[in-house]
Amino acid sequence: MQSTKKLIHVAVGVIQRDEQIFISKRPDQLHQGGRWEFPGGKVEQGETVVAALTRELMEEVGLQVLDATPLMQLEYAYPEKTVLLDVWLVSQTEGLGEGLEGQQVAWVHFSELSNYQFPDANQPILDKVLALYQAQ
Repeated sequence: MQSTKKLIHVAVGVIQRDEQIFISKRPDQLHQGGRWEFPGGKVEQGETVVAALTRELMEEVGLQVLDATPLMQLEYAYPEKTVLLDVWLVSQTEGLGEGLEGQQVAWVHFSELSNYQFPDANQPILDKVLALYQAQ
């Protein structure tokens, strides 16, 4: 039987400055609301992942992407939808990083990321980020 759940393609930015990672809090009324996330958003039809990432980070948090490389891709099935997360390591940005849509934002030392509650789909991303820093 074919699944009728919607697949949502999302560009995600793990934004780093030295040992700090930029995170934002999802608005309470959204899916997985009240949890922290790596910012990003939906990839629109006909849009490249890099273009979506650049557009979303500028719209949501006022950061211009200057350098980004692919980190990982993962699919995660929630009961109501499936997300395809295209995760990029953003190593250079311009701007302060602020909640342009009223959301809370924070620059967090990578070792403190586990103190924040993230959507379930983000666990593999958190594991990968921690492994990257521990390998340095």
